[in-house]
Amino acid sequence: MKNRKKIIGNGIFLILVFALTMYGVFHGEDLGQIKDTIQRANIWYLLPAVICVVVFIWGESVIIHYLMKILQFKMKRWKCFLISSVGFFFSCITPSASGGQPMQMVYMKKEKIPLPISSLVLMIVTITYKMVLVLVGLFLLFFQHGFVKKYLHGIMPVFYLGIILNVVCVAVLLLLVFHPLLMNKIMTKGYGFLVKLHLMKNKPSRMKKLDDSMELYCETASFFKSHIGVMIIVFLLTLFQRIILFMVTYFVYRSFGLARYGIYDLTMLQAVIAVAVDMLPLPGGMGISEKLFSIIFAPVFGSVLLLPGMILSRGLSYYTELLVSAVMTMAAHLILGRGRQSVQTKIQ
Repeated sequence: MKNRKKIIGNGIFLILVFALTMYGVFHGEDLGQIKDTIQRANIWYLLPAVICVVVFIWGESVIIHYLMKILQFKMKRWKCFLISSVGFFFSCITPSASGGQPMQMVYMKKEKIPLPISSLVLMIVTITYKMVLVLVGLFLLFFQHGFVKKYLHGIMPVFYLGIILNVVCVAVLLLLVFHPLLMNKIMTKGYGFLVKLHLMKNKPSRMKKLDDSMELYCETASFFKSHIGVMIIVFLLTLFQRIILFMVTYFVYRSFGLARYGIYDLTMLQAVIAVAVDMLPLPGGMGISEKLFSIIFAPVFGSVLLLPGMILSRGLSYYTELLVSAVMTMAAHLILGRGRQSVQTKIQ
């Protein structure tokens, strides 16, 4: 009952944010002219953009499959793709992408994947996913002064906030992994403080969950330390996965017959938006992503093509991802967990 209410609440929030975003984007605009402009876009440039989105989803499935293999747990590639799609679908529709990995664990459980395995794999995916954004943001900030000065002067506060939030997130995750005893003390004292303030009830089950979490972080730390080469490969795969999605805007740009700006600038500009909105409590960064796009890409697309460019770029990178992952999630619901025997394994 509680989960149903949460799903309904997230659904209402998603619809509300979507409606406000659509109003903000299209209010006062000539929809007929926008439609005509979009129809003139070269489809041969839009097809690679769609492929980029599919490869982006597929990229996480490659990482999941690779880590499963390292952990000596066999899982078919197409099932990993379904698991990956589940994560992206629920990340797209929940604030701060908070619903993705919990739902992935649910569907991995259907395949009788032990909780320590799924938790470890998804923890590694999360850390590397966030770390790529952090490093991209810091790279631009410290080594691309000309790029930042040229394109980002109007959104620096949001960009700084995005970097800070992602750095804090990665730092906390790494601290959890490499200093679990310290984090255990912090979380135990924090829990005791909340109990004293009567903000939480003292339940043994909660302490049990905390102990289980600390055990997972210890296992993750052990894996990190003994599989440095594996972690480097996962990081490089994640970097490729993120960059391929950022390239969607470049193909949209070229579809309008534009060629003044190169693939590097457009890809990095889209990366800036991802860094800025990734940690904000909005489903898929809706609203703020469109606003940042209209500011950053104004000199790139020009006043006439800016809105059609934003519609195609966001439509392909976010809404195509949402559609593809939704279809695959339905398939996962129907297929995963059918007739599979229970398998037990240990983290190596």
